[in-house]
Amino acid sequence: MASQEIETLASALARLPGLGPRSARRAVLWLVKRRETSLVQLVEALAAVQDTLVECEICGNVDTRNPCGICADHRRDPRQLCVVEEVADLWALDRAKLFTGRYHVLGGRLSALEGVRPEDLGIGTLIERIAAGGIDEVVLAMNATLEGQTTAHYIAERLGDYPVRITQLAHGLPVGGELDYLDEGTLAQALRARRPMG
Repeated sequence: MASQEIETLASALARLPGLGPRSARRAVLWLVKRRETSLVQLVEALAAVQDTLVECEICGNVDTRNPCGICADHRRDPRQLCVVEEVADLWALDRAKLFTGRYHVLGGRLSALEGVRPEDLGIGTLIERIAAGGIDEVVLAMNATLEGQTTAHYIAERLGDYPVRITQLAHGLPVGGELDYLDEGTLAQALRARRPMG
């Protein structure tokens, strides 16, 4: 039986996404075995971030400075704006290094079942950014869920009066995917988004 402090640490880690109680206990044991190096580094990194973590007032990204590193980067194309549901989506897209514009985090997606309305999201601030001018294209990078697509359609309608090109991420077959393993929704989307070869 572990001490109360170790159990508290394991419980705290178990609340993280992707970690259950058993995985959290394994992580604690790994940290305890390497307390001179890894545990000390983890504690120092958490302490450093705790006092400096902020939400970017421009895009909604999470960083240690405001505006965030992406919004402050003058090499990025300010005419392109990619709209995402969550900060994790922004990080995933930016990690790929394929989009060189700026971002806007909504903080969720529309959901009648969960009671999430347009005013609960960063749609108002998105409209303000577009209305201020200087943006030519808005890329709607919503998840391929019913709520994500509803959110994308709602935003596209709201932006209809502004002189911006509205695009959406393509959905369909994953790279390396085999047709017989895909669900009907993915196949249907892939067929609708088909394009000529060559």
